[in-house]
Amino acid sequence: MLVYPSGIDVSSSALRFLSTKLRRHRRELGTRWRRLSPGRQALLTLAHLRNGHPYAQLATGFGIGTTTAYRYVAEAVELLAALAPALEEAARTASTKAFVLMDGTLLLIDRIAADRPFHSGKHKKRGMNVQGLADPSGWLLWTSPALPGAVHDVRTAHEHGVVRTLTDADITCWADKGYRGAGGTVRVPYRGRWETPSRGQKAVSRSHAEIRALVEQAVATLKSWLLLRKPRYSTTRVTSLVRAVVTLHLVLQRCLP
Repeated sequence: MLVYPSGIDVSSSALRFLSTKLRRHRRELGTRWRRLSPGRQALLTLAHLRNGHPYAQLATGFGIGTTTAYRYVAEAVELLAALAPALEEAARTASTKAFVLMDGTLLLIDRIAADRPFHSGKHKKRGMNVQGLADPSGWLLWTSPALPGAVHDVRTAHEHGVVRTLTDADITCWADKGYRGAGGTVRVPYRGRWETPSRGQKAVSRSHAEIRALVEQAVATLKSWLLLRKPRYSTTRVTSLVRAVVTLHLVLQRCLP
């Protein structure tokens, strides 16, 4: 197999952060020696998350076995996922903002057509439904655990307690038509498909669209990590991977020490 150098468009602060966490984790475990140093393990994990390189390719590049590469990446991902903010923490941060933006995204998966729970009628594709909260600037604050793609956005928001938490904290949330009927402090545009909106209602809908446009930036943050473009692994790992990406995103924002 040919080996060539490659680059990762991730800040060195993310590498230092993950290296520090891995070094501390090894001390807690009492680990004496491993094939890769904490810094190299962190680099391995970032290469997997950012560029989506498979384990066999990474193992060759780092001079380790495929199984070892899998174990090292899984260990680092779990450490990062555990540091991602819970919904209550995100709500406390959101309470200092004028409002929050909510949207869902479908992370495509390689499941066969027979796996109907994963088929999204909206996107006509198979995937996992992940909800996200962003601040008015479009910076990602929180992501929900992943559910099968067949689950509708508004149902997902209720199942994860997003609507209840935001309403209890009196935080105004702007969302799209997929959250119609959510209630609480969730604001959605007028439904123009079956109703005939007035001129004033159209103006409100345009204003609503302008306000929530920046939530697409938060969704793009997730999709910029190539591993999440089309996961080819067990659907039970999607939540951990997304939370790991959120942690790194907050590190780059310097929201985490």
